[in-house]
Amino acid sequence: MSGAESWSRVMTLLRQHAPADHADLPGPATEQMLAAAEERMGISLPGDLRTWLLQNNLDLPEEDFDDDVACCGFDGFPDEGSFFLGIRAIERLYANRSTSCGFDPPDQPDNPFWRNEWIPFLSDQDGWMGKFIDVRDGRVGSWFVGDPTVTGEYESMAQYFGSVAEMLTVIADGSYPVCKFSEGRLVWS
Repeated sequence: MSGAESWSRVMTLLRQHAPADHADLPGPATEQMLAAAEERMGISLPGDLRTWLLQNNLDLPEEDFDDDVACCGFDGFPDEGSFFLGIRAIERLYANRSTSCGFDPPDQPDNPFWRNEWIPFLSDQDGWMGKFIDVRDGRVGSWFVGDPTVTGEYESMAQYFGSVAEMLTVIADGSYPVCKFSEGRLVWS
């Protein structure tokens, strides 16, 4: 299954079980938006990330964007503590993480906390934890400030989105202890 198909499955489940949350999500990014972001970041977006953003650019509307936080997004999706990033938030967090030598810390090229080849697509509000796609091989990893970075947690964005779809299916079945669907929304306890 491709990344687009896996994301479509996530959107179908969200539309089916949390239509109010689904209705809040904005439309797609444009090729022009992505090209401008790539130019500013100095890196090409990998195919799966590009395709995903062309389906749903999950940036908050301009009036809801908060300059006082590292990242803004739609609360409660995909989970209680983190949210998917739109292109503006991706750029902002990428700029915050990138370094002139290409990795951080500079004395650990074989085991860095961050590499410039990693593009974040999910984060918490502070930018302290999240998921990224590695532009070199398309694998998805995760970071958490103070812990080792995990590379290759998922083989692809398709596999990661498949796990989100599975989680939504379990929530819909009533078998997820910390979340349920209520009044058209995901509700975390």
